[in-house]
Amino acid sequence: MELTTKQIAELLNGRLVGDPNEVLTSLAKIEEAESGSISFLANPKYESFLYTTRSSLIIVNDSQILCSEIKPALLYVENAYTAFTILLNLFNPSRALKKSGIDSLAFVDKSAKLDESVYTGAFSYVAAGTVIAAGVQIYPQVYIGENVKIGTDCILFPGVKVYNNSVIGNNVTLHSGVVIGSDGFGFAPQTDGSFTKISQIGNVIIEDDVEIGSNTCIDRATVGSTIIRRGVKLDNLIQVAHNVEIGAHTVIAAQAGIAGSTKLGENCFVGGQVGFVGHLSIAAGTQISAQSGIMKSIKIPGKQHRGSPSMPIKDCLKSEVVYKNLPALEKRIRELELLIKEKN
Repeated sequence: MELTTKQIAELLNGRLVGDPNEVLTSLAKIEEAESGSISFLANPKYESFLYTTRSSLIIVNDSQILCSEIKPALLYVENAYTAFTILLNLFNPSRALKKSGIDSLAFVDKSAKLDESVYTGAFSYVAAGTVIAAGVQIYPQVYIGENVKIGTDCILFPGVKVYNNSVIGNNVTLHSGVVIGSDGFGFAPQTDGSFTKISQIGNVIIEDDVEIGSNTCIDRATVGSTIIRRGVKLDNLIQVAHNVEIGAHTVIAAQAGIAGSTKLGENCFVGGQVGFVGHLSIAAGTQISAQSGIMKSIKIPGKQHRGSPSMPIKDCLKSEVVYKNLPALEKRIRELELLIKEKN
């Protein structure tokens, strides 16, 4: 793809300073860029590269102040990071690879209803009663069970498994290895020490504009629904248990685990390897640091939490300082004990 600096400026509604006719062919990190590429600067940590980069166009925030002259053209925008994501979508090669039609090696049940624009790749399986809307891309080796509903413009990458009765909204992306609707972890202990399986007869509902990373698993509800609300973004290797509800536009990093019936509010930020026990309620806007253990509900919205068991971040940081100094404190206590013993 080739675009001029002027065309990029018009696309991003930015203020261009530099040659409007420079031809641009690629996107690159500011520290690795070559001539003909577009880069961006949003993090002050990388500001030094602004004066050494070989990039032809740098997208910067309106607030950016130059300390000296630079060679590349500059494009001033309200939010450089957001502007660059627009270009990433524009240059994304997968946009040009959208297909339609059913591969000869795919199986689609006669009772399934697929829009004519749907692409179904080789060795994929679409079961009875399933309804799939326009623009959906089903890559090879995807399994879709009975009575599943999938909205428009979804992408199911190779190896995705969607169990029966799941409901998926519009513009949802499921990366390779995602499992939607497998049984919740329900077993009743018996007097002889064995466990009897509790049937999981609910389903999973995924609303619009959700993206789920590779090998993440979302269990079906025991009864009712496990619900992933609009705009949620889940990283790779996350476990979402039965009857969990994740609020709109919440973001969760890799290896987090959410036990059954826990409810996360909207706009939460959850770091990697965070663990939630079951039946909790997490207030909207909560921010949780990586590797935290959430043992109790969080009721005040918009607060930061950290640690295991978690606590408000300021309290946790104070505790960590004390913990760090424990060896020195122990030494002082032993010395005081010896001093007291000698005096007595």
